[in-house]
Amino acid sequence: MTAMLSDTTAADVPAWRTEALCAQTGPEFFFPEPGGSVSEAKRLCMACEGRPACLEYALTHDERFGVWGGLSEKERQQLRRTGRS
Repeated sequence: MTAMLSDTTAADVPAWRTEALCAQTGPEFFFPEPGGSVSEAKRLCMACEGRPACLEYALTHDERFGVWGGLSEKERQQLRRTGRS
């Protein structure tokens, strides 16, 4: 995702993150206002080669906000409940 951690240096950033399609867009697609649509973000994610790594990162790091790996917050929550596939 485009939201970078403040304590992360460029050397710490995984390749999938710097090459991801979301790195070329603004965060408003991936972190919409409450009630906002995530359809554009999800569409962009589905075309991104980094999507599987992004989703794994989000699940591993318990990302609770935004679209990661093509899934919304609620979809990731459901995936956690049912077990990773």
